[in-house]
Amino acid sequence: MNLDAPAFSSFTHDGLELAFFDEGDPAGDPVLLIHGFASSANVNWVFPGWLKTLGDAGYRVIALDNRGHGKSAKPHDPAFYTPPLMAGDAAALLDHLAISEAHVFGYSMGARITAFMALAHPHRVRSVVFGGLGIGMVTGVGDWDPIADALLAPSLDVVDHERGRMFRAFADQTKSDRQALAACIMTSRDLLTEADMGRIDVPALIGVGTKDDIAGAPQPLADLMPNARALDIPGRDHMLAVGDKVFKRAVLDFYAEIDAR
Repeated sequence: MNLDAPAFSSFTHDGLELAFFDEGDPAGDPVLLIHGFASSANVNWVFPGWLKTLGDAGYRVIALDNRGHGKSAKPHDPAFYTPPLMAGDAAALLDHLAISEAHVFGYSMGARITAFMALAHPHRVRSVVFGGLGIGMVTGVGDWDPIADALLAPSLDVVDHERGRMFRAFADQTKSDRQALAACIMTSRDLLTEADMGRIDVPALIGVGTKDDIAGAPQPLADLMPNARALDIPGRDHMLAVGDKVFKRAVLDFYAEIDAR
């Protein structure tokens, strides 16, 4: 399996230079991938095998590094990181590539961005996959202020908050800009209402690991939406569900069903 990082390009939106890759079959149906907090296009989509999985299935595979992440610009002002602004980046990437409509697949924070994109730009979104975020999209996913504190701490050794340690270690592993991530976590957690979710009427798949203690259950979120189904990813937590083979098979089947209509 070739999991090497692809070549990245960049475009400018909202005064920020944003990095992305455009791989797979250029004639295939486009899938836009939006990664999670403290991750990147490579970490979320290339190294766990999604680029290969979707590319081998004949899709055009596009992923951006969200602002504050990866190879993209990293402002330190929290005002830059609201979900509507990041959803605007995703829509602007489709504009840049002259793509009118795409399947949009987000994981964790990327799922929230995907939902905001589906609401603000419904004509651009053919379907949505929400990975790593279930009913927490509406009810919240707990207190994340200690995450910002952990990211700004002088070292991991002084962090005693369990979730804070997890994300600080992940940020250190990915050599992220911790100040940009701390700014991001302060303003990227806007909740959607039950009515908002009910307005997302495109086909939707919601996949959450059965050991994920962050996302919230997938079925209650699916119940709020007119055309959604839930997927329990067995035995996986928030970090490990993203590359799971059950999840990959379900997404491929979901897209094949849509394409057959």
